[in-house]
Amino acid sequence: MTFNTISVVGLGYIGLPTAAMLASKNIKIIGVDVNKTVVDTINSGNIHIVECGLNALVRRTVGEGYLRAVVAPEAADAFLIAVPTPFMSTSVVDKIPTPDLRYVESAARSVARVLKRGDLVILESTSPVGTTEKMARWLAEERPDLSFPQTHSENSDIRIAYCPERVLPGQVIKELVENDRVIGGMTEACSEAAVNLYKIFVTGDCIVTNSRTAEMTKLVENASRDVSIAFANELSIICDKINVDVWELIRLANRHPRVNILNPGPGVGGHCIAVDPWFIVSGNPDDAKLIHCARRVNDSKSLWVIDKIKAMATNFLLMNPTMGVHDLEISFFGLAFKSDIDDLRESPALAIVRAVAALFTGQVIAVEPNINVDSLPNETFSLVSIDRALASPIQVVLVAHHQFIRVAFDAEKTFFAVEI
Repeated sequence: MTFNTISVVGLGYIGLPTAAMLASKNIKIIGVDVNKTVVDTINSGNIHIVECGLNALVRRTVGEGYLRAVVAPEAADAFLIAVPTPFMSTSVVDKIPTPDLRYVESAARSVARVLKRGDLVILESTSPVGTTEKMARWLAEERPDLSFPQTHSENSDIRIAYCPERVLPGQVIKELVENDRVIGGMTEACSEAAVNLYKIFVTGDCIVTNSRTAEMTKLVENASRDVSIAFANELSIICDKINVDVWELIRLANRHPRVNILNPGPGVGGHCIAVDPWFIVSGNPDDAKLIHCARRVNDSKSLWVIDKIKAMATNFLLMNPTMGVHDLEISFFGLAFKSDIDDLRESPALAIVRAVAALFTGQVIAVEPNINVDSLPNETFSLVSIDRALASPIQVVLVAHHQFIRVAFDAEKTFFAVEI
């Protein structure tokens, strides 16, 4: 199957790097995003996110005419859908959140209008099991003049597959090329077409399965990491109570040849590990007991961190009786969901800072070297420099950005939610 033009729908942290990588292979790429500011930014040769190597790649491919962005789908030979799949409910503490597939449905129905016989549609968005089949039904509803794999098996007009991304923020450009891809076509012909597309730029293996197994693979990969992180986070709480240095403990335990304990943190963030396990739990609430428990542990870790900060504030005021609560200032280091990126999605660090800022109005400042002030409008805390934050009597390190590694933190007044 030959692809003269490929469309990527959703130009975020996955869609834009994928579009740029395909365009770097001298293929016409049409990027689609409903946000006109994003479209204009890309068409000017710039980017709206932080990702190593992406800016130069976008600038080159836009300049050479291989990549352009639009606000509505246009005709192409293949469509990659990489839109968000958030929750319908916002609370993950009291109930199981429900996956929100409205963005996928909207993207599918908009793409359907420009489909032609022989086209390929691939869903890349992390999704509950069965979403690819739902997408196929939405496409068919919009285009009764075309045949789809759910009704015409190997002879359908349109090919449909699922292929999840599995890249690490900060290394997306490298891992898009080198990592293996799991490709789940609705039929063998669908899988074959999808493999042909990814082999344009992927040097890793393209492993074929069915769409449901591919969907579950993505969820299981992140649920597995979530369970491992929950073990580390639970250890950190236990060690705090029994006066054991959790960082030293983990280093010692990991000297065992078959032990690999992860490092604890303030919680789990990002639009993968913090989200994907809930897709398993929501579809299997009676059976996903361990996965559910891990989610609860990791979501509650930020509440534990907040309690530690409140205890530090109380202790500071007891040790400084001439000072009132309004004389107290708390500084935070890091807002992103992991080190050396600008991604704030589901960030426990940001949630902690917002919660503390609500408790200590006007007394909270933060350092986040990867974003600018405009990225966080209307917040009740201020973004400041590292030097300014080091003047605060209480300091909290939430993210291990490389800019913080050599900072001379005062151990007496600093709480480390991560190891620096």
